[in-house]
Amino acid sequence: MAAIDYRSAAPKTGFSLQSIVGTLVAWNDRRMTRASLNRLTARELDDIGLTRGDIDAVAYGNLIR
Repeated sequence: MAAIDYRSAAPKTGFSLQSIVGTLVAWNDRRMTRASLNRLTARELDDIGLTRGDIDAVAYGNLIR
């Protein structure tokens, strides 16, 4: 007797629960980083070598010094 394969022939879309959760976690990390840095005064930002314009770059990990 032959085995019957019930797997779908539909192509995978590339989305998975793991990728969705990972995207949400990364978004939340960036949001929290921006919020924390925006609460600092200009003097406190200067103490750590940043300006207000650097905050988004820091949140996305694109700041190169």
